[in-house]
Amino acid sequence: MDTTPLRTSRDFRLLFLAGTVFYFGAMVSYVAIPYQIYTLTGSNFAVGAIGIAELVPILVFGLYGGALADHVDRRRLLIFTGLGQAVFTAVLAVNAFLADPHVWVIFAVSVALTSCSALQRPSREALLPRTVRHDELPAANALSSFGIQLGLFAGPAVGGVLVAYVGVGWCFLVDVCGLLIASSLFVLMRSYPHREETTPPSLAGIKEGMVYAFRRRDLLGTYFVDIAAMLLAMPVVLFPAMVEEIFDRPELLGLLYTAEVVGAMVATGLSGWTARVHHHGRAIVLAAAVYGAMIALAGLMPSIWLVALFLAFAGAADMISGIFRSTVWSQTIPEAMRGRLAGIEMLSYSVGPLGGQVRAGITADLWSVRGAFVSGGLACVAGVAATAAVLHDFWSYDARTDEHAVAERAVREAAGEA
Repeated sequence: MDTTPLRTSRDFRLLFLAGTVFYFGAMVSYVAIPYQIYTLTGSNFAVGAIGIAELVPILVFGLYGGALADHVDRRRLLIFTGLGQAVFTAVLAVNAFLADPHVWVIFAVSVALTSCSALQRPSREALLPRTVRHDELPAANALSSFGIQLGLFAGPAVGGVLVAYVGVGWCFLVDVCGLLIASSLFVLMRSYPHREETTPPSLAGIKEGMVYAFRRRDLLGTYFVDIAAMLLAMPVVLFPAMVEEIFDRPELLGLLYTAEVVGAMVATGLSGWTARVHHHGRAIVLAAAVYGAMIALAGLMPSIWLVALFLAFAGAADMISGIFRSTVWSQTIPEAMRGRLAGIEMLSYSVGPLGGQVRAGITADLWSVRGAFVSGGLACVAGVAATAAVLHDFWSYDARTDEHAVAERAVREAAGEA
């Protein structure tokens, strides 16, 4: 893995550390919230309803947060939204330590937390390209993804231990500490003022960002490929049925949940070669198609260990696709649009998985668990291929000659950020 950005940019190091700590704490709470709701209600529907309740804040505040990121000081927005999340998570901790915790508090605070997170994330995504040189962006995106994967891998493990031995309240306290540390790291960063005059966030500004995104076929390709992969092939909701009904090995459920993360971490750790690839559209399409193929093969495997192996391959392919998608975004989107486009990007990789869970569950109920795996993976391959065929400009994208990449490179050179 190319670690150059960690060596050359102090602010990127701070962003990297903040992101890793942030996701670690968030995943500790990610384990605690569903567990607490289930123990209080005994209802699987109540657990799933958390995702439904969080959907509207993602849609509304993701778009608004993107427009806000193109107007205000992004570093300050990171700080204040991080502190807001710390306060709301502390409320969850207080509620958890009560003799009779309130379920409505968990739902209300989860909505508030999602709103803060949706406001914050576009600023974090938009700020990263300002902290490194233009030619360091592929490595910076890979490193940022690696930090996130570390949090995604370690957080649930620590959360599970805390839930089992000391209770969910301590999970929330760990998350509060992580949020405070991340916010402190944001404080240490220097300010990055906008290069151009900005306008306050508005519906017109959000519409302007969406029109810009839909006029660029290369950006449409990144969105549609990601949505196709997650909507058609995401198998996470099938894991409990896979270990219970097919293999009768419920103790290995955690193996399936971590397999894709491990694959993603390995792929990121070996990602130095990505900086030498310039046809990013083709790389995204091929990696997403491999992801679908690996999911389909996982559904056919006779052993749960082989299922986990192919899920790891799928996670690696998905991460490679993600690295190149992030590179296209960070190397071609103008500074004035970066926040709003980050908000749109967040919708593309948030809505897809939610729809994918519904698709997989319905298919498994109407057909079979293996059928849901295989049909979803094959549908992903077909969907990605169709996207490449329809959006030919996306398939032929070359970072060396693309007009948007060339223009952004020239702007950064003039600003001394090349």
